[in-house]
Amino acid sequence: MFRGVLGKTLGLVGLTVQYGCIAHCAFEYIGELVVCSGPSMEPTIIGKDVVFSEHVSRHLFKIEKGDIVIAKSASDPHMNICKRVIGLEGDKVCTSSPSDIFKTHTFVPLGHVWLEGDNLKNSSDSRSYGPVPYALIRGRVCMKLWPPHRVGPMNESPTGRIIQTKPQSDWD
Repeated sequence: MFRGVLGKTLGLVGLTVQYGCIAHCAFEYIGELVVCSGPSMEPTIIGKDVVFSEHVSRHLFKIEKGDIVIAKSASDPHMNICKRVIGLEGDKVCTSSPSDIFKTHTFVPLGHVWLEGDNLKNSSDSRSYGPVPYALIRGRVCMKLWPPHRVGPMNESPTGRIIQTKPQSDWD
């Protein structure tokens, strides 16, 4: 009898470990559901919206300007942030607020991105803490899943702060 109970227990532990490994790989390399909170991405993402964050783009270095990303906070590694990519490495970005008379600019360093919230007046972002290392990006938000009346792909930035640049080869 003891052997039977031990065998079933070990079998259950084995299945739990297998499914745990599968779940870990899915959440780490494929994607995850994220509940967003806070006003920094309004009106694109409103508090308690549920989005799907895919992780394949991050691993393939396919994050582009205009993408909304989930990243680890540089100041608190236990917290994630949801922001829009405004600039990639080498890009010149505006660091001042839209209402400033004199505009200031900086260049995004190698291996970093410039992140800003869509609600510029109520967002703590790269304008306050600087460029974010690419390695802190967890995934790219590709779809809103909740609430039901707002399900669909993510829309473009309402701020108009994304400046599309031509690839170097097109400048000839």
